[in-house]
Amino acid sequence: MTLDPLLIQVLACPEDKGPLLYFADEQVLFNPRLHRTYEVRDGIPVLLIDEATTVDAAEDARLTAKAAAGGAVTTSAAAGA
Repeated sequence: MTLDPLLIQVLACPEDKGPLLYFADEQVLFNPRLHRTYEVRDGIPVLLIDEATTVDAAEDARLTAKAAAGGAVTTSAAAGA
């Protein structure tokens, strides 16, 4: 189940309020600035800081490369707003 496009437009990291990268095939939202992922369960983003997973350098590099290759959608949260 993928996220609704309207929801993707408003999602932001709960900690730094910046945009996230959404990987529909992995059902995960990724914050490359904080090196954290947020799970999407049954089409619902779990944006709780306490439930975020900090990724190691290898996973960070994998997700960043996948996003650069077009494998992710950037949420449209206004950075810094």
